[in-house]
This record gives sequence, structure tokens and C-alpha cells, in this order.
Amino acid sequence: MAKKKNEDNQNIVRCSFCGEPADSSEVMIPGAFGSCYICSSCVDHIHDAVEEFRQEQKRGLKQGSAAGFDLQSVPKPKEICEFLDSYVIGQDAAKRFLSVAVYNHYKRLNQTKDDDVDIEKSNIILVGPTGTGKTLLAKTIARLLDVPFTIVDATVLTQAGYVGEDIESLLTRLLQAADYDVEKAERGIVFIDEIDKIARKGDNPSITRDVSGEGVQQGLLKLLEGSIVNVPPQGGRKHPEQRMIPVDTKNILFICGGAFDGIERKIAQRLNSHTVGYSNTARKGVDRNNFLQYVAPQDLKSFGLIPEIIGRLPVLTHLEPLDRDALRRVLTEPKNAIVRQYIKLFDMDGVKLSFAPEALDLIVDKAIEYKLGARGLRSIVETIMMDAMFDTPSTDIKEFIVTDEYALRKLQEANFEVTN
Repeated sequence: MAKKKNEDNQNIVRCSFCGEPADSSEVMIPGAFGSCYICSSCVDHIHDAVEEFRQEQKRGLKQGSAAGFDLQSVPKPKEICEFLDSYVIGQDAAKRFLSVAVYNHYKRLNQTKDDDVDIEKSNIILVGPTGTGKTLLAKTIARLLDVPFTIVDATVLTQAGYVGEDIESLLTRLLQAADYDVEKAERGIVFIDEIDKIARKGDNPSITRDVSGEGVQQGLLKLLEGSIVNVPPQGGRKHPEQRMIPVDTKNILFICGGAFDGIERKIAQRLNSHTVGYSNTARKGVDRNNFLQYVAPQDLKSFGLIPEIIGRLPVLTHLEPLDRDALRRVLTEPKNAIVRQYIKLFDMDGVKLSFAPEALDLIVDKAIEYKLGARGLRSIVETIMMDAMFDTPSTDIKEFIVTDEYALRKLQEANFEVTN
């Protein structure tokens, strides 16, 4: 009889961690091979232990260093600027402003909570014509950073309640870049492109609401200043039932960029550099070929930005229009230069591609003529190389040289250049 009882005890399924039998446990979970089990109580204990460990890690991250890195290992402003130089031609002033702002952002993150001096954010606004490198600067600096970085477009934003994206969608992109780690996202950087497209449509009162202009600017105020914002993790309109994620924007650096087409006229009016009758009242020493270098906050206000948002973007800098020499360097010098990209594409097919200097000069001249900036270089080169990229992979050609005659002929065939 005793032998029978021992056999029954051996057949009882028990938890491999605490030894509790299966009949006294809520559920018994078998292992991968069925030889071991774990009860629901042990699962709860393990879950609580893991959560406690994660919370300790987060607390240690906040107490030891706000960003989880050593400030000594952070690249200095000169090093950041040198990194930008390898990808972006010119724009020295904008690079210096960006380098200092990013470095100060790291220092703000390393500031302890008991510090008497509270360093405020230095949000930046970049003003420059199209094709001068505003978005390229943002993409390039994202490669260097140890904080989440995202580029968002202001043109799709509308005031809350209207068709379009809500302002909180900016932080949704940042959360995605941080893998939905809220603490990590709260020390990130957001680049808002096309900020000039949300300017007020006019100073005169209107019976209709400016829902994609001034309404968006007013919605951005709380984000730029720093506040706790409820962010829809998947976008608010398609998933209205989702649970919101609170995000504190106090330590998020915002960089805004825009072309501000026509702002030169506002600057010229402020500098009185216009002609009245037969007398020129232009201020002496003003470079009339580049008014953008004199841009000031009051010019942004005249363009259509509200004073509240200008005050939350204290660092204002401009990007110079690219001259002929700069455009020539953009074609060949950067690590991701346009010519290097096409050489790489042809090299993948075993073809050695080269451009004659005269062909490069022609491309630059046409970009200046069409007034498209550096972005226009890509469309011109693409037009010239389209037939070669179509035919060459199907041939045995091992070397291809682009001459100025070939480039001009292809532009004429594509109606870029009118034949005589």
C-alpha cells in the first residue's frame, strides 16, 4: 500500500521552481520539452522582478545622466561642424549654429535636477532658398547623434478637428524613431521642415479660420515651449480608440527650416533699400544681391509667423544661396556627391563611369539658369543619364564617358534645352 502511494506522488506534476503541485496552482505551464513546469505564482513573481529591474534601470539612467552618456564622449562643436563639412558644401554660419545648438542640447540633458541654473532650450530656425541644404543638414547631423532624431513636414498639419494631421503627430514620429521608449524620445531632436508653409495667410481678419496657418502655429507653441502632450502612438485619426502616451517636450530640441520665398522683399523694406522716384534711398553697405543675410525676427513676423512662435525659436540663422563654385563642388566633393552616386550605380554593372570637366560645367550652368539650386543638379544629371542607365546594363560596354556634347544632346532631347 505504501508502495502504491509513493508511485502516485512521483506522477504528480509539480512546479520546477517552487515545487507546488499542479492541483493547487491556477495554471501549470510546461517547458519546451515537457520535462519541467512553472506555476502561475512563479510567473507573477518573475514578472514583478523583471519590472522592478527595468524601473531601477530607468531610475539609474535619470539620476546618473539624463541622456545615458558621458559628456566627455560627446563630439564638440568643431567636431560636429567638421562632420557636416564632409557632406554639406558651404553654409559655414548655419553649420556653426547647428553644431553649438546640438552640443548645448547634450549639456542640457546632462544637467542635474538640483542645479540652481535651469538652461533653456535653444530651438533653431533656418531660413534659406530651396536647394541650399536645409534638409540635408538635418539628415546629415542625424547620422552623428546618440539621441532619437526625426524629420517631419509642416505642410500636412492642420488645427485640431480639421482634415489633416494633428500637431501631436510630430511626436508620434519621434516615438517611432525611439522604438516607443518614452524616456528616450523625451531627449530627442525634431526637425520641422517647410515651417514657412504655416505662415498666416494675411493680416486682415477673415470670416474663415486659418486652420493650416495660424492655427497650426498656435498648436505648436506648447510643443516648442515644453509641456506634457498626449501623443497617439499610431496617429489619432485612424485609431481613435487607442491609448494616449504622455510625452514631456521640455528636453526635446526643435529645429525648423523653411525657404520663406519672398522674405527678401520684407527685408528690403525694413532696410529702406528701395528706390523712390528717381532717388535711391538704399542704406550704404547693404549687399542687394543677398538680402537674406540681414534676416531678423521682425522679418519673420512680417512674413506671417506669430510673435509667440518667433520667441520660442530664439536662434535664427540663414543659408547662403549657392554660387557657381559651390554648385560645382556639390557635384563632386561630398561623400554622397551626385556624381559619386552615379559612378557607384554604373560600377554595380561593371561599367566605369566618368564625367568630363566640361560636362560638369554645363550641368552647373544649367542649374543656375533654371534657378533650382543643388536639388536641380540631381534632376539635370538624371535627365542626362537616363538613356545610358537604360541601355548600358544590356550591353558589353565597360567604360562610359559623359562629354559636354553628349550632355547637351540629351538635355535637348528631353526638351530641357531648346535647340536653335
